[in-house]
Amino acid sequence: MTLVRAVIVAWLAALIALTPGVSRAEGVELALLSTQRVEDGLELSFNTRFELSRAAEEALNKGVSLYFVTEASIFRSRWYWRDARVARAERTWRLQWQALSRQYRVSTDGLYQSFSTLDDALGFLRGLSAWRIAEPKDIEDSGNYYLEFSYRLDVSQLPRPMQIGLQPGFALSVEQRRGFNADFSLKP
Repeated sequence: MTLVRAVIVAWLAALIALTPGVSRAEGVELALLSTQRVEDGLELSFNTRFELSRAAEEALNKGVSLYFVTEASIFRSRWYWRDARVARAERTWRLQWQALSRQYRVSTDGLYQSFSTLDDALGFLRGLSAWRIAEPKDIEDSGNYYLEFSYRLDVSQLPRPMQIGLQPGFALSVEQRRGFNADFSLKP
């Protein structure tokens, strides 16, 4: 009887994982996630809410850089094989404390911006608007598409000694899977 129960639980877990709209969050709330089809392709806008833990803030103030990564993948559903990934976009931000200038610095794609307070720097990191994640050729009007979105504090880029016995405060992440409407806006 327990084998049957284990199979049913595994089947339900797989069904939940494959259902559009499923989200998982650890310390991050996704306040806004929207897409808009434009002439140049598909644009994504998002906004998150989170606070750094005391341990993460202390590490930052001692010179450890924190990396935040967001990933967006668009998949086309296929009934005969695995779903095909038609587009993928990734952006990484590096947050660091500059002791000499006494400012926080956020850098991405070779560009940087300085902030006088940690709250201002985190406000900049918490969201992005009009980020192009797909080309027009990637998304056709015919087909069933969905978005897999994730935003996280990337602990794999922390110094190795910090990765051993990592404190729970460094686990900041949110993941969401949502389907598209016919106009490529996201379903609720």
